[in-house]
Order: sequence, then structure tokens, then C-alpha cells
Amino acid sequence: MKQNDDLSRLYTALGYEFQEPQRIVTALTHSSFANESKGDIPFNERLEFLGDSVLGLTVSDYLFRTYPDFPEGILTKLRAGVVSELSLAQVARRLKLGDYLRLGRGEENTGGRVRDSILADAAESVIGAMYLDSDLETTKAFVLRQLVPAIEILIAGKGHKDYKTDLQEFLQSKSTLGITYQIVDEKGPDHNKLFTAQVCHGDSFIGRGRGKSKKEAEQQAARDALDKFNADNGRK
Repeated sequence: MKQNDDLSRLYTALGYEFQEPQRIVTALTHSSFANESKGDIPFNERLEFLGDSVLGLTVSDYLFRTYPDFPEGILTKLRAGVVSELSLAQVARRLKLGDYLRLGRGEENTGGRVRDSILADAAESVIGAMYLDSDLETTKAFVLRQLVPAIEILIAGKGHKDYKTDLQEFLQSKSTLGITYQIVDEKGPDHNKLFTAQVCHGDSFIGRGRGKSKKEAEQQAARDALDKFNADNGRK
């Protein structure tokens, strides 16, 4: 990262200028970069932890105050959707955080700069760094600028659906047996994996799905199970 020029562009995208630039540099430093470098280089995992808490509080507070008629179950689903890996990765892409990441050679060569998990972690780390550099209100305003459109899309029913939560609620209403997910296959190079997951209810196989991440594969397995249950109910 050529700090002066790059940070100036990043500050413009964020709508915030860091008082201590090292904080944003650390937020965009992946552990792989620190591990491959000489010396004790700070990386973003602690900031990610902090940012996750600020993110959860901000979204929970906004949903609670903005939608007073929504029950707890709906609020929980909305929060899960808007703070999901997919949603945060979209925020990171919109801000072009991937362009500023400091990655080790291994992560760089296997597509880490565009990987959802790394981008989502970077978004949370930036939130944590901003909170330390400013205050809660400034950081909340930044989070809401990024995520209120996603909340509105979810409420309109056009956003990413949490099939795993829907499946869990459906089965819990009918049985006390547990739900387990397992990755049963993965194919392709590291930068373009395709995972296959299956979901079981007790000892019974109920669904299978594929995706470019393990989480996406599990979501599709849950969707497959729900589709089968809905089809069976339609035949009765």
C-alpha cells in the first residue's frame, strides 16, 4: 500500500479520514502478510473482533428503533442477513477494500483479494479501527450508510435468504432431533473451489447443495431440504 495516495482515495470512499493512519493499515493487514514478514507486524484479527461487536450493536439498535412492530424472530433474521459474510463482502467490494489489502504471497496467489471471507473480515476490521479512531456515533453512522440499503432490500424480500435458519425453525416445530451439516466434496483449484454439503436431521439425510464457499453450500443444502418438505406437504 503506497500510503499517502492510497489512503487518500480510501478515505474518500469511506467518508472518514483516520487520525492515526496505522489503524486503517492494520485493519487491512491479513495474518498471512504478518506471518510472511520479518518482525512483529500487527494484523486485523483483533480489530475484526471489535468491529463485529460494534456492527452487531449498530444493526440491532437500528432495527429495534426503526421497526417497532417487528417481533424478535423477524429482527433476528434481518440482523443475520445484513451482517452475513455475503452482505459484508458486498460492502467491502463497494468500498474496494480488496485493492488495499496486505496479503501474504499464498493468499494473493489463490485469490484471497476477492474471497468473500477475507473481504467480510476486512469490513469488520475497518469498523473496529474506525471505532477506536473516532467514537461510537461516527462509526454507527458509517455502518448505517453502508447497510441500510441492504436492510431495506431484505425487508422487501429481495435479499439473501437464510435457509439454514428457516430449516431449523421448521424442524424444531416438529421434532427434537438435531440438524447437522457436512461438507462431503470439494473440487477445483484453491481460488475457485466448488463445495458440496449435505444436511441431516437426526440420522436421516434430507438435503444436498453446492456453492463456492462452505457456507453457501450449506445454505443450498438447507434450501434443498425445505423444497423437499414443501413438495411433500403439497402432495398430502
